[in-house]
Amino acid sequence: MKLDVRSMILTALFAALTAVGALMVIPLPFSPVPVTLQVFFVLFAGALLGSKLGAVSQIVYVFLGCLGLPVFAGGTSGFGVLIGPTGGYIFGFILAAYVIGKLTEKKPRLYYFGILAALIVGVLIIYLAGVLQLMMVAKLNFSKAFFVGVLPFIGVDLIKAVLVSFLIQRVKPHVLKG
Repeated sequence: MKLDVRSMILTALFAALTAVGALMVIPLPFSPVPVTLQVFFVLFAGALLGSKLGAVSQIVYVFLGCLGLPVFAGGTSGFGVLIGPTGGYIFGFILAAYVIGKLTEKKPRLYYFGILAALIVGVLIIYLAGVLQLMMVAKLNFSKAFFVGVLPFIGVDLIKAVLVSFLIQRVKPHVLKG
């Protein structure tokens, strides 16, 4: 994939926005996974940048965290986070951005509910990847992993998807012109 300067800037911007979103943490006493704005920017990246650039923005984000930059939730970093209980969610960011991009990029004019449906699919991908790793690392059954790793976040993440869907309709036509 050959990237022009504009694509590199947008990719770097969404990697940086995801990192900033990770610093906005609301810890939950009953879950190892805090509420952050990471998912908001992952959804936005996939819907705005498309499959390849959306995924690349998240790969850059993960790479920066592996290098030791404090870009994961709460300012954490390192490979240990990726193999820990919350690492699956981070890996899910890459796949979610890609799938959201695939679902939205081929449509010349995608409307609110089409965008929203793609974003909800992305959220489900993040949850699935997160729950699977949470089950393995924390040795939880599916029910318990779902209870601590998904249930507390469904409402908040649906609100994020609604906001991103609304914003994408207004922002994407202007970004695509440039």
